Amino acid sequence: MEYIVESVIGGKFRRAAILVVFVIILLLAAILITVTNIGGNEVGIVEKKFGGGSLAQGRIISVKGENGIQAQVLAPGWHFFYWPWQYTITKIQVVEIKDGKVGLVQAADGRSLPVDTIYAPEWDQPDKMLNAEYFLGEGMGYKGPQLTVLKPGKYRLNPRLFTVTDAPVTNVRVGTVAVIKSNVGEQTQTKDRLVEVGQRGIWKKPLGEGQYYLHTTAYEATIIDTRQATISYTPEKDKPGVAEAISPMTVRSIDGFTFPVDIRVTYQIDRDNAPLVVATVGDDAMVLAKLVTPSVRAIFRNNAEKVKALDYVQQRSQQEQQSNTLLKEELNKYGVTLLAVRIGDVGNELTLGTLLKTQTDREIALQEQKTFEEQQRAAEKQKALTKTTQEAEEEKRLATAAYGVKVAEEEKRKVIIEAQAEAEKTKLIADAKSQAYKLLSDSIGQNNTALIEIMKLVAENNIKVTPEVMVSGSSGINDALMGTMLKGMLDKEAAVIKK
Repeated sequence: MEYIVESVIGGKFRRAAILVVFVIILLLAAILITVTNIGGNEVGIVEKKFGGGSLAQGRIISVKGENGIQAQVLAPGWHFFYWPWQYTITKIQVVEIKDGKVGLVQAADGRSLPVDTIYAPEWDQPDKMLNAEYFLGEGMGYKGPQLTVLKPGKYRLNPRLFTVTDAPVTNVRVGTVAVIKSNVGEQTQTKDRLVEVGQRGIWKKPLGEGQYYLHTTAYEATIIDTRQATISYTPEKDKPGVAEAISPMTVRSIDGFTFPVDIRVTYQIDRDNAPLVVATVGDDAMVLAKLVTPSVRAIFRNNAEKVKALDYVQQRSQQEQQSNTLLKEELNKYGVTLLAVRIGDVGNELTLGTLLKTQTDREIALQEQKTFEEQQRAAEKQKALTKTTQEAEEEKRLATAAYGVKVAEEEKRKVIIEAQAEAEKTKLIADAKSQAYKLLSDSIGQNNTALIEIMKLVAENNIKVTPEVMVSGSSGINDALMGTMLKGMLDKEAAVIKK
């Protein structure tokens, strides 16, 4: 009996134990099916099926536990008691913004945007914006495009509330600026469409070198190159040093010649003028296509219509200067600075060959004529020089002759004077001798005086006194001596002449 009682009690205990174990297993199984594990790069989206009531009209995200997509998301880790018949858990990869990109956010729920507003105001603290509960609750976020953007990184947000698309960052390279056209901010009316930074319109101040995380549709950036640009209107498109080549410019002269002109234009957009350029023209391509090229064509063609083709060729520097002045005035109106205008080749063999050959032949003829005229002038100068030289020689000879005449006259006068002096001297000597002879003759007699004189002559002239003729008488002696003396003098003079 005791054995039977013990068996009954033991059987009840085993059944109770088995039941407890079974209940525990059921509870564990029930708990296990409520467990959700969220990975490190995942976010859990919770959707409540029943038990929370309906959402308010127009709302799609639940903040207070209503049925539907819950604002709160599940972070990485284990989460319990999300009964599968009440909740649906969806695992989604976290949102990642890569380097060089910016995240544009759009909210599917929230308050309606104010009138005349396209983008929700920017948040001072982006992290709070990404908290769906705060955004839809205390934060009172707006539905629609958010002005706040996401920088590179990973974000654990509710993708049912926030849709994120990436866009390139606004990258301003060296030598360029970014002109911002803002679609948000205070609206103002200006004549040139330029506004202050923060207002709606084209900002007066451009952005310099760097990277800017701007909402690319709220802030439209136009990149403007501020370096010098050289445009060549020439068929030589592969020529070194030409930044950009365009088809050649053709002009028509007043005398009906149509010919190409090789033109190079250098211009630059200053940093401070970039907003005006964007407001009036557009980007770099528009500046070239809509402003520079049409202005160059119009100005050069208008100038060519006023001159003949040959004058255009010969007045290239004048055409450069005139076109430079007109083009500078035109481009300055739009904020573009003209640096230089250069004209290269004008025309070619096909368009101006005949005209240029005619001009060349004419130039050669003119040069030959000038050469002939120069030679003629040189010959005339040589002739004049020869005449002048000859006249100088004649004048020299005349001067020499005149001088000779003067010398001769002076010599003549000298001779006359000397002769007169000699005559006077001779006369004086003769008079003196005559006087002396007379005195001597009066004293010693005429014959003795004559003999003394003869003896003086004999002594002075070394005359032999031996008479060579016979004489007689006293007077004969004197004659003999005189004859001998005279003969000696004549012989002496003949010997001198013979030498």
